[in-house]
Amino acid sequence: MIVREVLANGLTLVTESIPAVRSVAVGVWLKRGSRHESEEQSGISHFIEHMVFKGTTNRSAEQIAAEVDSIGGYMDAFTAKEYASFHLKVLDEHLPLAVEILGDIVMNPLFDAIEMAKEKKVIFEEINLVEDTPDDLVMELFTQAFWPRHPLGRPILGTKSSVSRFRREDLAAFFARVYHPGNILIAAAGHLEHRDTAKLVRRHFGELRHGRTPADGRSPRTAARTVTRSKRELEQVHICLGTRAYPQAHPARYVGYVLNTVLGGSMSSRLFQNVREKRGLVYSISSGVAAYSDAGILSVYAGTNRESAGEVVRLTLEEVRRLRGEPLPTSELRRAKDHLKGSLMLSLENTGARMSNLARQEIYFSRQFELDELLAGIEAVGVDDVQRLAADLFNGRLAASVLGDLRGWRPRDRDLRV
Repeated sequence: MIVREVLANGLTLVTESIPAVRSVAVGVWLKRGSRHESEEQSGISHFIEHMVFKGTTNRSAEQIAAEVDSIGGYMDAFTAKEYASFHLKVLDEHLPLAVEILGDIVMNPLFDAIEMAKEKKVIFEEINLVEDTPDDLVMELFTQAFWPRHPLGRPILGTKSSVSRFRREDLAAFFARVYHPGNILIAAAGHLEHRDTAKLVRRHFGELRHGRTPADGRSPRTAARTVTRSKRELEQVHICLGTRAYPQAHPARYVGYVLNTVLGGSMSSRLFQNVREKRGLVYSISSGVAAYSDAGILSVYAGTNRESAGEVVRLTLEEVRRLRGEPLPTSELRRAKDHLKGSLMLSLENTGARMSNLARQEIYFSRQFELDELLAGIEAVGVDDVQRLAADLFNGRLAASVLGDLRGWRPRDRDLRV
């Protein structure tokens, strides 16, 4: 049973009771992410996500970790483009302590200057890790070029330059401005009672003060460019091709899921079968959708040797043109739908996933979808819907980013035209 309640101070609580399990996952979700930062603040949301676990006025960082470990709990956090979250998964009997710890880090963060200095080094290493992970880096290059001069195009981690400038006063001011009830959602799923959970949340979050929630700002404008970066130490050429996709809540989102599955979202997809299995040109090739409140990207990633890069681009465009020009066979549509439905149901088999699902639906839809409604949305997609969407999205030139020991190679503009 799912229950949604807005508490007296404006904070939203969504719970799902799952009597058959013993665990509870509970998280604080901030409805602000890296897109809500100015260029000078780039990376501050992610920095705060790190720092809230580094001590409060009541607990040191070591005490927070020790308390969670002592009950066999799991603690994690992340920052995304449009939201951030920190959450715990515990046995049902330890839910009161979990909510108390989350309340403490929201209500009483210390932002200790010594801990900040150490954490800057940690984040610099995280930025270095992206630089050393080609499939992540080529996507970062793509996003920055695709949405130029827009917060959605900037890296969530920020840059070493922006992070190095943060002072304690910057974090405290940003935290005070955005961490207020109108921006905060608490989601919990597992062996719980809503009434008892709401009582805990009121006790530990009831003193949060109201604040102002500005709009998300302008939507990004896309740029179908090719950006390259040479890294001679890489053995492969890493390629990202992409186009715009529909926003998160678009009525045709289910059609987009099906199209992505057919193109490169599964092992039976056209790209995986035709580029890897039949020709052996790549080890990894896939497509994916990144959808936000007012924009989206449908992208294809592939890693190959430099001699095969042009052929991989050609075959990818060939599959894109097929989606535009030929109706899907009914058997392929059926397989894509069944894959999506099976993946969806399997993904919701643990309390952490159910908690995250509650939060994301509340953030983007302000309501909860029953599983049957989601499955019906997938099932309603028809052959004509997929071809119509392909014609809309794949219209003109694909954007591209390329990373590796390129030695002057780059895809020609005419090779990227659909």
